[in-house]
Amino acid sequence: MSQTIHPTAIVSPKAEIPEEIMIGPYCVIGPDVRLGKGVRLVSHVYIEGATTIGENTIVYPFASLGTPPQDLKYAGEKSELIIGKNNTIREHVTMNPGTQQGAMKTIIGDNGLFMMATHVAHDCVIGNNVIMANNATLGGHVHIGDFAVLGGLSAVHQFVRIGSHAIVGGMSGVENDVIPFGRVKGERAFLAGLNLIGLERRGFTKDKIKNLQRAFNQMFGDEGTLDQRIEMVAADFAEDDLIMSVITFAREKSKFPLCQPQKK
Repeated sequence: MSQTIHPTAIVSPKAEIPEEIMIGPYCVIGPDVRLGKGVRLVSHVYIEGATTIGENTIVYPFASLGTPPQDLKYAGEKSELIIGKNNTIREHVTMNPGTQQGAMKTIIGDNGLFMMATHVAHDCVIGNNVIMANNATLGGHVHIGDFAVLGGLSAVHQFVRIGSHAIVGGMSGVENDVIPFGRVKGERAFLAGLNLIGLERRGFTKDKIKNLQRAFNQMFGDEGTLDQRIEMVAADFAEDDLIMSVITFAREKSKFPLCQPQKK
C-alpha cells in the first residue's frame, strides 16, 4: 500500500502519517493523531485528540474517534485514546479518551471487531479479539477481557468487568462483573451458564470444558456463601489454569459483585 490521501480529506500537517496508508474522502485528522502503517480510513472518518491507531486497522464512514469524553467531570485534560492493530471499526462507532478520574487513557487491544454504532466510553480497557455487535455500549472505566463477545444493543454499566471468553446476550443490561467464560443474558443480565459454544470454537479440549463446568456448578451451588465456594473451588482445582483464572477474577476487588444465576 502506498500513501493515498484523498484531496477532500483535511489532515493536519502535525499528524503522524506513515508512507503506507489510505485516507479516503472527507476524513478529518487532528494534529495529535498518530496512524500506523497500513491503516485505512474509508471515508468521512473524524479523528482528533491524542489518538493512536495501530497498524492495519480499518475505519468505516462516520466513525468518531478521540473526541472529548461524555463526562461532566472532564476538564479538558490531554488524555489519550490508544487503539491497537488489525481492528475493524465500522460505521458510526464512537470511542473517547480517558479522564483524570481514570488512567488518562482508553485502551483498545488488537484484532477487535466493533460493529455499527458501538460506543467505548472514557477510561475503558478492552483486550484482544473482542467483538462488540451493533449498538453495544460501554460506560466509563469498563474492562473487557480477551475474546469476549457483546451482543447487539447490550449495555455495560460503568466500572463493570467482563472476563475473557465471556459472552453477553443481545439487549442485556450488565450491572455486575461477568466471570471469564461466563454467559449472561436478560434485561438485567444474569449468569446463564458457560460460553460453551465459544469454548469449543476456540479449541478448548472436552476435558478442560468439563472441568470448567464442574467448577462452575460448585462455585454457584447452594452450599455455603459465595466466598466460601470460591475457596473450595480454588482448593479442588488448584492445578487447572483456566479455573484458577476464574478464581483470580472473582477474588479481585471491584465496585460490583459477580453476576450470578437467577434464583430458582
